[in-house]
Amino acid sequence: MTDTPLPSEARPRRRRRWLRWTLGGLGAVVVLLVGGILIYTQVGVMGAEPGPLAAAEQNPDLTITDDGAGIVLSPSTGATGQGLVFIPGAKVEAEGYIATFADTVVDDGITVVITRPWLNLAFFDPRPLSTFTDLAPDVTGWAVGGHSLGGVRACQLASDADALVLFASYCANDLSASGLPVLSLSGSEDGLSTPQKIADAKAQLPSSATFVEIPGASHASFGAYGPQAGDGTPTADPDEVDRVIAEQLAGFLPRP
Repeated sequence: MTDTPLPSEARPRRRRRWLRWTLGGLGAVVVLLVGGILIYTQVGVMGAEPGPLAAAEQNPDLTITDDGAGIVLSPSTGATGQGLVFIPGAKVEAEGYIATFADTVVDDGITVVITRPWLNLAFFDPRPLSTFTDLAPDVTGWAVGGHSLGGVRACQLASDADALVLFASYCANDLSASGLPVLSLSGSEDGLSTPQKIADAKAQLPSSATFVEIPGASHASFGAYGPQAGDGTPTADPDEVDRVIAEQLAGFLPRP
C-alpha cells in the first residue's frame, strides 16, 4: 500500500502554516529575550547613599547640573578647563558617584560629567564621547574614564579623548600602541576587578600607563552607592579613598 499524496492545493497551506508557527516561535523568543534584558537592567539598580550625596549637594562650592544625558559637576569658581567624562559601573545610578568626585571638582577645579548609560549598562549606550563633552563647552581638555564595566566602555571611546582613567577596571580592546596617557586606579581589596585581573590586562595599555593600587579599597570604594555582592571588604576610609582619587586625577589630567 502506498501513501496517498496530498492534493496540490494542500501543500502550500501546510508550508504557510509551518512558516507561521516558526515565525511565531521566533517572535516569542525575541519578546522573552528583550523582556528579560529590560527586567535585568531595572532590577537591583544601586542608588546613591543618602548621607554622602546630601553633603555634596549642600557644598556651596560645587555646582551640580542634571542634563538628562549626564550630571555635570563643576566648580563654582576656579575652573581649570580640565574635564573628565566618567561612565558608571553596571546598574549604578549616576548620582552614586557625585560624592566621590566632589573633592576633585571643588579642590582642583576639574569638571566631571557623569553619564547616564542607556538601560543602566554602558554596553547598551552607543552615544559618542561628544554627547557628554558638549555638556561642558568651557572645558578644553578631556579625559574619559569609568568604573568597572564603565571603564571597559571608556576604553572604547578613548581614541576621542586626551587621556584615559580606569577606576577598578581594565580594557578589553588593545590600546597598547595608542600612546594615550592612561591612569589605572584600583583597590587592594577588590573582589571583582582583582589585582590579578588588573595585572593580566596590563598589556592592553601603553607601556607608559600609570598604575595606582589604593590600599584597603574594594570595588565599591570608587563610588558612594553601598556594597554589592563580590565587591570585597574595604578597610580604607571612604573619605581617604576619595582624597587619593582627587590627588591622582589632579596630578594626571592633561592641562589645556
